[in-house]
Amino acid sequence: MAIIRISVLLVLFGVGRVQAQTGEVSSVGNLFATDRLVSLYTESLTFITPRILNAVPVSQLTLWGLQGLTALDPEITTVQKDGHLQMSRQDKMLLDLMAPNDEAPATWARIAVLMTSAGYAASPAVHRAGAQGIVQGFFDELFSHIDPYSRYVPPTEAGEDRTRRAGRAGLGLTIGQRGRLMTVRAVVRDSPGAIAGIQPGAILLAVDGQRTKSRDARTIGALMAGPEGSAVTLCWRGRDGRTRDARLIRITVPSETVFAERHADMLVLRITSFSMSTASHIALSVRDMLAEPHPVAGIVLDLRDNRGGLLRQAVTAADSFLPAGVIATTTGRDADASHIWRSAEGELAENVPLVVLVNGRTASSAEVLAAALSDRGRAVVVGSATLGKGLVQTIDPLPDGGELLVTWSRVTAPLGWPLQALGVLPQVCTSLGWEALNRQLAALSAGLQPMAPAIKAERAARAPVAPLEALTLRAPCPAAEGRPADLVAAQALIADPVAYAAALLPPMLDR
Repeated sequence: MAIIRISVLLVLFGVGRVQAQTGEVSSVGNLFATDRLVSLYTESLTFITPRILNAVPVSQLTLWGLQGLTALDPEITTVQKDGHLQMSRQDKMLLDLMAPNDEAPATWARIAVLMTSAGYAASPAVHRAGAQGIVQGFFDELFSHIDPYSRYVPPTEAGEDRTRRAGRAGLGLTIGQRGRLMTVRAVVRDSPGAIAGIQPGAILLAVDGQRTKSRDARTIGALMAGPEGSAVTLCWRGRDGRTRDARLIRITVPSETVFAERHADMLVLRITSFSMSTASHIALSVRDMLAEPHPVAGIVLDLRDNRGGLLRQAVTAADSFLPAGVIATTTGRDADASHIWRSAEGELAENVPLVVLVNGRTASSAEVLAAALSDRGRAVVVGSATLGKGLVQTIDPLPDGGELLVTWSRVTAPLGWPLQALGVLPQVCTSLGWEALNRQLAALSAGLQPMAPAIKAERAARAPVAPLEALTLRAPCPAAEGRPADLVAAQALIADPVAYAAALLPPMLDR
């Protein structure tokens, strides 16, 4: 087989036909739209290059991505040597290109597609992977050299993620079956269903005149769904026994992420993630509590297993509870990635003790909220060391319907320590067992804070934090799953003002 040498001009002005081991074959274009692949790679390289935290040339990003072909077929190798880009398989040269002299994303996108074409023609494994497998492999290999959180999301999954972030058009009702009856299990705050007065426990009787009795929940759910702005009439029987009906307009309703329960004298807000309505629903739940005739003695924000979400929502939630000051700082190479997030004057539930529950799966935006409330002396964090994801991603919609999530900034807590790798160390540790927790609570009741040295050491850390240093700083309270002791500790702190004050540590100066 002849070695193919193609100048950069050919690459720039069109991907031609290539000779491969299996004979002369057409370019990838006849197999999966070549122009679309060039457009996809051009857009991606253009977006990634200026935003990743450490500068990497476009050429290097592309070569990393082309290692995706090797991941599909280990017999394929791609190297840059003596000013040439060479691809071979089983020690036979597939392609030999002159390396471009520029770092233009479009140039290197065409290089990537031309080399992909050669690999596709020569390798059954690459051929079987198809367009989506090749694209996924390109980005998996590229991002594996950058950080653990940047990634490519394929079109179907990206569409589901977009819907989850924005919400679906509907009424904000979750329904389920109880025998032959259709019951309302949950109602999203501020949704059309909530505004109409529908409450959990109501019996849904009819949708647009169609009775729900003996029907399945999926069918009734489909009847309630529809285009945004369209109308639907519901008939239901409330918990008071009265039957009502109303004409509701469907709107885009984010999934509920805030679930309020009263545990004895505590308001417990379980926050599952941070979507577009999370901060407002936290504030509304607290205001509802404050308006009750018998307000609770303390508030618990349960962030256990909360993997994060929208950073701005976590910042807004922190702002609700804090006086003026710094909430978090983000820094990156892109000017838009660097920002000092601040709280304004005004403090929700100012005189009510606040406890935040975390565990080893608490991550990202949830860690931002916990760190801000802890650093500013507004809340006691209870649980175990959190995950330690202090990197923020920005999203780029791609021509194929997929998305790129690219890490573009690092987060530091109000006192300047990095969340990445360290996570948030709780002021009250529950991951060492009941005996250790009881000793700690007893010390706090006496005005002593056993975790003080560990907390202060973490807050004194500055980026970059070496892995061994991070392990050492996290060791006093190892990451663990959530456990019943978390709520027990929260209740003990709320019931004991001396222990609560000691757990907060001395007030920290705001920057």
